[in-house]
Amino acid sequence: MTSLKEEIAAYESMRSEIELNLMGKWVLIHEKKLISSYDSFELAATDAVQRFGRGPYLIRQVGASPVKLPSSVLYRPIYA
Repeated sequence: MTSLKEEIAAYESMRSEIELNLMGKWVLIHEKKLISSYDSFELAATDAVQRFGRGPYLIRQVGASPVKLPSSVLYRPIYA
């Protein structure tokens, strides 16, 4: 299993190419691979949970500064 630290390093290694093609989009990184890009965080998070469960994986908006959240924060979608 890849750690979140490794997912961040993978994003950084491909950041230049991602920024050329996906600026402003949300990307999902899992197992050191770019899985897909999305128009919103919610779409990225929903797809990540459906595909990979609780993670770890990285969801980041291309071009935005990284957000630092405490490890106790867990994304839990609310289904109507």
